[in-house]
Order: sequence, then structure tokens, then C-alpha cells
Amino acid sequence: MRWVPIQACRAGMRLAKEIYNEEGLVLLKEQVELSAAYIQRLEAMGVSYVYVEDARTEGIYAPNVLSGDTRKLANATIRKQFKRLIEEAMTRKRSASHTTLKREFFEVLDAIIGDLYGNHKAMVMLNDMQTTDHYLFRHSLNVCVYTTLLGLHNGYPRNELRTLSMGALLHDIGKTQINLNILNKPGSLSNDEFVQMKKHTEIGYYMLKNEPNIPLLAAHCAYQHHERLNGSGYPRGIKSPDIHEYAKWIGITDSYDAMTTHRVYRKAMLPHEALEILYTGSGTQYEQRMLELFRDRMAVYPIGMSIHLNTGESGVIARIHAEYPQRPVVRILYDPEGNPLKVPHEIDLSKKLHVMIVGYHATD
Repeated sequence: MRWVPIQACRAGMRLAKEIYNEEGLVLLKEQVELSAAYIQRLEAMGVSYVYVEDARTEGIYAPNVLSGDTRKLANATIRKQFKRLIEEAMTRKRSASHTTLKREFFEVLDAIIGDLYGNHKAMVMLNDMQTTDHYLFRHSLNVCVYTTLLGLHNGYPRNELRTLSMGALLHDIGKTQINLNILNKPGSLSNDEFVQMKKHTEIGYYMLKNEPNIPLLAAHCAYQHHERLNGSGYPRGIKSPDIHEYAKWIGITDSYDAMTTHRVYRKAMLPHEALEILYTGSGTQYEQRMLELFRDRMAVYPIGMSIHLNTGESGVIARIHAEYPQRPVVRILYDPEGNPLKVPHEIDLSKKLHVMIVGYHATD
């Protein structure tokens, strides 16, 4: 399979992985031939990229971090319980289902943690299951998965991991109370609009703080995930010693997912581009130790991506080493003159240290 940004898709390409709708049901099946109308609709729905079939990349497969069952459970629960929290915040009425809310959220978190525990080589990848879900729901799940994976490799015990995961899942709940015209504005926000946007941290804190079955630390994650080490963040401009460790992790994963997701006001960045931006804030905005763990667990180049090497050859990412994610296995498809190879071969960059990736492109 080959990884292709949605803007580079062409009619006639065949999907190598399913695309799911907002209910977690299959929207387009594997092997479906993409039409111009399909591509246009998927881009409008916020799908950033797809995996397509390609004879030259046969045998290359991007594994899912979460099982299909876990994804479906998570999608359904997030939509249901987010809507309940929103309704309660708007009506100021409390339902009698607090225990149900806690139980359903923890069922999702335990399923996510279970999938990650069962796959210790799991990497932070671009969302492995493409969906047309609402941005907030999709973003919340992505940040939860990325943060849980980092927490697992940081050595948190399971009870702490559950709280961290809960905070990550609900970190942006306050955005449900922000005007959609501000959230989805295609251009830059005015000063007044940015003031309104920043209020989502405080709104989220009070929404969660008043929920008796949501851990208080989860509320603080919503409050603090935009705070930065040097005091340049919001809403309070507090510095490193006063920012909870969980919020520091979420600050990294929230920023990363926002940058690598297609939005109405900008195209998605590639993982290595987002990582470079995060590293400009190492030690000033983000903890260096945390960024290093994130880097070490991140698939910088997606499986199936077309790349160029310093040898002049080009090909696609075939496999990623859990121990050396920045040095993947590459399937060489073209010689330095750009001629297609009759028999493609693979090279392992973790063993060929003089060979480096120097560029990428959407398709051949």
C-alpha cells in the first residue's frame, strides 16, 4: 500500500484501507475505486490522507494502533458522553447518570490501554484509521491515544495511566462552548476572537470539576494544557513548577495532532515538520525529556510514504523499527536517474547510516 495525501489522490486509485464515518461504520471499503466526487467529498469531510493499492508496494502494510472494536467503542462513547456534558453545561441541569458516564469512559480507556499494553512496539503514527468524524471527537481520541502511549512508556502504573488518559480525552471539552464561527474560521483570529478561543481551557475546567465522577486531575489537564514552561501559555501564564506533569504531556500531543490534521484554515503538516516545530520550543515551552520520549516513539515518516534518499534513489517507507523510528526500511523503486527498477529492493537505514532521507513527495 501507498500513503497519499488527499490533495494528491487521483480518480481511479483503489483504497487499501477502509474509511469510516462518524459512527465508526465503514464509509468506503477496501478496494473501492476512488472517483473525483469521492475525493472531493473526503477532503471536505476533513480526511487528510488515504492508503491506496499499488503493485510496486505489495506487501507493505501500515498496522493499526487500535483494534477496530476499540475505535468503534471509543467513537460511540465520545460522541454520546460529550453531547451529555455539553447539554448539562448549557442547561445547568445534572443528569442522574454520573456513574454511567464514569463507567463508559473507563471502558473506553481500559480498551485503549489494553490495546497498547498488548502492542509494546506501537508507535505514535498519523491517525491509522481515517474517519470523517467531527474534528473535536477525532482530535480528542487521537490525543488520548498518543498521550496514553507516552504515559505507558514513561512507566506510569495503570491507575495513573487511566487518569492521564481521561485528562487527554477530555482536554478540549471546553471548545464545545465556543462559537463555531471562531473555531472554524478560515483566516486568522482577531484579538477579541482569540480571547474567546482561549476561554475553552477555563470552561473545560469548570465543566469537568463539577462532574463528581471525573478525576479532578482531568479537569486540571483541560485547564493547563496550553500553559508553557516559560509562562508564555494561557490562561494563567504559569511556569513549569506549577504545571502538572499530565498537562505537559498533553500540551505536546495536542499541539502535534493539531498540526498534523487538515483544518479549514490550513493543510495538515507531515509528522517530521510538526516535530521540528515542537523542538523549537524544547526547554522553553515543552520539557526536553518529554519531547525526546515523544520523538523516540514517533513514526516520523508514515509507512507507504514516497521519499528521496541522498543517494539519488527514491522509493517508499516499507517498515518502521520500534527502536529506531527515524531510520526505517525503505523499498527502492527508482534509480538515481529516476528510472523504475525492474526488481525493487529494500534497504535498512538503521544499518546503512550513510544513507539519509532528504525529501518526500506525494506520489510518483
